[in-house]
Amino acid sequence: MSQSMEKVIARADKEILAEVVRFAQKQGMKGTKGGWKDFLDHRDKKFGSNLSDPGKRSIDILAAFLRTFAEEEDIKFLGKVARSCVDRKALMQRTRNSPDVEYPEQRLVRLTIEHPQFVQHYSFPTFDKEWMVTNLGKVSKAMKSTKMIAIDCEMVLCEDGTEAVVKVCAVDNNLEVIIDNLVKPNKAIVDFRTEITGISAKDLEGITCSLTDIQKSLKKLLSHGTILVGHSLHNDLQALKVDHARVIDTQLIFKYQEAIHARPSLNNLCKSVLGCGVRKEGAPHNCLDDACAAMKLVLAKLKHGFDDPIAIETKNVPKADIAKLFLHKILVDVPSGELLKMFAEYNIVEVQWQLNSRARGHMRSAYAVFKDPKDAQEAFDNIEGEQEKDSSGRPQKLASMQLSTGATATFYVRKMTPDNLLSNKRSAEDEIVEHKKRKIDCNQCNHLTEIERLKQEIRQRDDEILNLQKILSALTRKHGL
Repeated sequence: MSQSMEKVIARADKEILAEVVRFAQKQGMKGTKGGWKDFLDHRDKKFGSNLSDPGKRSIDILAAFLRTFAEEEDIKFLGKVARSCVDRKALMQRTRNSPDVEYPEQRLVRLTIEHPQFVQHYSFPTFDKEWMVTNLGKVSKAMKSTKMIAIDCEMVLCEDGTEAVVKVCAVDNNLEVIIDNLVKPNKAIVDFRTEITGISAKDLEGITCSLTDIQKSLKKLLSHGTILVGHSLHNDLQALKVDHARVIDTQLIFKYQEAIHARPSLNNLCKSVLGCGVRKEGAPHNCLDDACAAMKLVLAKLKHGFDDPIAIETKNVPKADIAKLFLHKILVDVPSGELLKMFAEYNIVEVQWQLNSRARGHMRSAYAVFKDPKDAQEAFDNIEGEQEKDSSGRPQKLASMQLSTGATATFYVRKMTPDNLLSNKRSAEDEIVEHKKRKIDCNQCNHLTEIERLKQEIRQRDDEILNLQKILSALTRKHGL
């Protein structure tokens, strides 16, 4: 076993090792004892792979699995994953240990990393050989850096169904342009998305700059703790194949008065915070303008705080989105045909599985697409179970259905928008409720915070129940009960 893997194990604690194992599991990586589940079946005769959550396994079990990797390339990839996780954890621990000396810029980094959606969006496959993990350097020194770079990319669709970067722009704290490059993808392009990107095939004639060239430039710019800024930055990093520890995502650092559909667009957020949008309705994106807009949002946050919730324009929700329901935490062995049967009486059109879903374990998610928003509303209303809200305020219910095999499947069904977005008219009752909300004092705010905390605990317990149901189902199949 390579000394390199021993270095990875020695540097990481249980939490980090669990994350590394999750990455290996998601990518189907195999050591001398097979994959993670194969290893558990061989190592643990009592529970085997029925208890496959790495977070619930001991550090000795996690380390033993990682020691089964002998290929130097695998060890190198897993080392990159571990380094990325260690850097992020070190940043957070140092912030918590020294809250009084936290720089304003680092506070925004912390707000980004602590957001509930961060782990889902920023868990990158850093072990892939095309990925670059930036070097944070000494954590104590890196956290004192106030240097920031805002970045934005334009992507095109390639023939293999993936996206590729076609343009990259970046500006510094003073809005000075430091990168403004067209990029030649190494794959055949089937759609330039000119109406969005503003780029055509003719624009790439004679362009030799590659993604590797951009990565090399970023590696120099992002050294010594430089903060990378962007709006929905994870999309840009995914396309650039870059993993960087200190990031500020403008979509995640502001609070909003109402839970809105998804997260605000850069254009709408700029209207609310800066007083003007980035572009006119229907105009193509301007990569450089978007990078500047993200930096301006961060500078405004640093100067004026914006700690109170801000209002975001949400009236233009596409009708096609309202005609969908989002199904999540579905066990992978639930076929789409069963889901179609569940909603058959409500004019369902199709079930669209999310190909890039990052759900943990053996769960996945999908969209149930209906002919009309009224059909989606009726289907949701007729699901038995208590209605609750997700982290973005959208209504959801825990649904239960019996499969043709006789087994019972449970999963969450969520509406695409908060209820108050489905109508432009406000009832008198809504006005009264809003008036009462304005009168909530500090003590009541504390109660609301406690309620939200308890709701979060309930959601975590729901996750545990789903995992236990999976274990029970596996044991039942194993013993033929």
